[in-house]
Amino acid sequence: MNLYEKVRPTSFDAVLGQEKAVKRCQTILRQGWGGRAWLFVGKPGTGKTTLARIVASMGADDFFVSMYPSSRKLTPGTMDEIESLMHQYTFSAGKTGRAFIIDECHGMRKDVVERFLGILEHIPNHCCFIFTSTNDVEAKLFETGDTTDTSAFVSRCHEIRLTNQGLTRIFAEHCQKVAQAEGLDGKPLSAYEQLARDCHNNCRMMLGEIAGGRMVD
Repeated sequence: MNLYEKVRPTSFDAVLGQEKAVKRCQTILRQGWGGRAWLFVGKPGTGKTTLARIVASMGADDFFVSMYPSSRKLTPGTMDEIESLMHQYTFSAGKTGRAFIIDECHGMRKDVVERFLGILEHIPNHCCFIFTSTNDVEAKLFETGDTTDTSAFVSRCHEIRLTNQGLTRIFAEHCQKVAQAEGLDGKPLSAYEQLARDCHNNCRMMLGEIAGGRMVD
C-alpha cells in the first residue's frame, strides 16, 4: 500500500487545510445524502479524492462504492453497467446507499458526458455520484472543449472547490509526523516546508518523496 493511501483521512475532522470545503460538505449532507451529484475541483494532492471517499462513506459501505480512477476509460459498456447498478438496491444491514466516484472527470468523452447529463437528472435516492477534477470549471472543465455540456453538467452537481493556498506549513507538519511514525524522518520542519513548496502543496507527492527516503539523513 502506498504511504498516501495508508494515511489518507477517513473523516472530515482529519482533512487538512480545507475547512471551507468541509463545512460546505457537511451543510449539504444535513439536507440528505442520496439523490445527489458532487463535483470536487482543485489542484493535485489537495484532498479531492479523500473528500469524495468520505462523502461516499456517509451513505454506502465500501463494497457498494464503485471507483473509476480514469474517466478516459469510461465506455458505453461502462455506462450501461453504471445505469444498471444505480437501480439495484443494496439491502445492506448497515448503510443502504450506493456511490459512484469518477476521478479526473475532465477526461470523459463527449458521449459519456451526454449520458451523464441524463443520469444526473434522475439519481435514485439511495445513490450519489461524485466527480473530481483538476480543471478549472470557469475555464474549461472537459477536454472536449464543449462549453454547453460543461455548463449543463456543473449545474447538476454540488460544486465544491478546494484551495491550494496556505497549505505549506499545514502539510509540512503533517508529513513530518507521518515520516517520524514511519521511521523516515531526519530533517527539521523547514525541510518539510521546502518539500511542500517543491511539490506545489501536493500532499500526495510529498508523501511519495518521503516514502522514497528523501527526508532521511
